[in-house]
Amino acid sequence: MKAGFIMAAAWLAVASAPLSAAQLYQWKDAQGQTVYSDQQPPPSVRNSQQKTFKGSVIEVDESYATKTAREKNPITLYASACGAPCDQARQLLTERGVPFNNKDPQASPEAQAELQKLTGRLSVPVLVVGSDKVDGFETGLWQAALDRAGYPKSALPGRKPAPAAAPVPAPAQ
Repeated sequence: MKAGFIMAAAWLAVASAPLSAAQLYQWKDAQGQTVYSDQQPPPSVRNSQQKTFKGSVIEVDESYATKTAREKNPITLYASACGAPCDQARQLLTERGVPFNNKDPQASPEAQAELQKLTGRLSVPVLVVGSDKVDGFETGLWQAALDRAGYPKSALPGRKPAPAAAPVPAPAQ
């Protein structure tokens, strides 16, 4: 009877222990199919990702909606040290948790040429969402462009907003 009680207590302790963090690997196979496994990918796989999950929750850097919107409509912000409009533009994107590529036309001749071709002038800020562009900063217009592109209204709960990409540095001369 005592041995049965000890076995039951041991089983109960094991069954009720919290799940430890587990690893999940993601990669594309030779046919281009995405593979998920708790086993490491074969050595021939070059671009695998390792994800950590607890229970049934997989830890990721961005929500599915953000990832989908980013893939369909990537965001580029043309901004410099132009003061309040550029600062407010960066703040809106950061607070909304939107990943974006920041290009400074004052620091990069390439960014300057891109902006000139895109808008016909060099005034900033300019938001490019997919193939749409918004000249100047106006909160309502920017929010509407992000909504149309499918970006969530805010960052994931409990997560810090997405960091802005560093400005593109000017090439060394």
